[in-house]
Amino acid sequence: MKILPIITAGVMAIALSGCAALIIGGGTETAVVAAQERTAGNAVDDAGILLKIKDLYLQNDYKDLLANVDIKVVEGRVLLAGNVDKPESQVQAVRLAWQVNGVKEVMNEVKVTDQAGIWNYTRDVWISTQVRTGLLFGKGIRSVNYSVITLNQVVYLMGVAQNQDELDRATYVASTTKYVQRVVSYVRLKDDPRRPNNTVVQ
Repeated sequence: MKILPIITAGVMAIALSGCAALIIGGGTETAVVAAQERTAGNAVDDAGILLKIKDLYLQNDYKDLLANVDIKVVEGRVLLAGNVDKPESQVQAVRLAWQVNGVKEVMNEVKVTDQAGIWNYTRDVWISTQVRTGLLFGKGIRSVNYSVITLNQVVYLMGVAQNQDELDRATYVASTTKYVQRVVSYVRLKDDPRRPNNTVVQ
C-alpha cells in the first residue's frame, strides 16, 4: 500500500487498493494508522495526546525527556520508556503525561541509569528493527497493531492483539530476537472490555 507524503499538518483519510488508511501529520510527528483495531477517532486522539505530552516536556524545560524518552500512545494508554540521569526527570515524565486530557493510564518504564550511551542506543535500535521485521513477516500476526520500544535490551510491546494466540506469537518473536533479555507486554486483547468503543470494533 502506497502512503502519500505529508506536506502540512492535518488529517487525511485515503483509500488505496481497498485498504483504508488514516494519515495524521503534525510538525515532525507522523502517525500512520492502517487497518488497525483502534478506530480512526481514537488514532487522532492518541496523536494529539502524544504531541501535547511532548509540548509539556518542552514548555517545562525538560528537554532531556524529549531527547531520551520514547512515548507510545494507544487508546489513551501512554507508555514512557527511556534512560534519564536524574530521579526528578523520571518523576516529571510521568507527572506531565498525566496532565494531558484523555490520558487513561501511564506505564512508567523510565529508568534512572548511566546505561545510556551510543553503543547501548545503537543496539536497542537494532533490536527494535529486528522485532518489527519479525512481527511484519510473522505468521498470524497483524503487525500494524503493535508498537515496539527497546530499552537496555528489554523489549516493550504495546497495542491490540486479535487473540491470545497472536499475542503469544508476537511475544515469541520479540523474546527470540538476538540480544533481547526480557519482553514486557502492555498489549490488550481485541475483546478486552477495558478498550474504548469495544462494542463497535469488529
